Amino acid sequence: MRERSLVIVKPDGVTRQLVGRIISRFEDAGLKIVGMKMMWVDEKFAKKHYSDVAERRGEVVLQKLLKGITSGPVIAFVLEGLHSIEIIRKLVGETQPLKALPGTIRGDFAQHSYAYADNAGVAVANVIHASSSADDAKKEVELWFSKSELYDYQTAHEPHVM
Repeated sequence: MRERSLVIVKPDGVTRQLVGRIISRFEDAGLKIVGMKMMWVDEKFAKKHYSDVAERRGEVVLQKLLKGITSGPVIAFVLEGLHSIEIIRKLVGETQPLKALPGTIRGDFAQHSYAYADNAGVAVANVIHASSSADDAKKEVELWFSKSELYDYQTAHEPHVM
């Protein structure tokens, strides 16, 4: 099943210059980039992205997330491939970096725990966001990218795997 999903390298990943190494992991797994941009997210846009967080996790968590994603530039991109949402989630690792396995993006590049973040009064610096489901991916891709910013093309590998 061919899918598209949103991935965001958050400000902590951008300022630590991890973007190239992160993108390579997705491309090495056979996923292709069909849209990409760098932007500095403002609070209004961030609230749209995190529209259900206050309801699910509370206002305090929402405020920390807003502060984190607006603290610097992000790299947002859309990946496409067979079962891309599931593959991306496996590559990214657990949301809490402390629980993310070595070899995952968060396991290799992030060290925060929920306890540390709570004590410091900040969001968990976990380097990356990835859509968690097909419904979230559809909503997030449409929020972050217009149709004219997404491209259809074939990679050299696709004839062999799709």
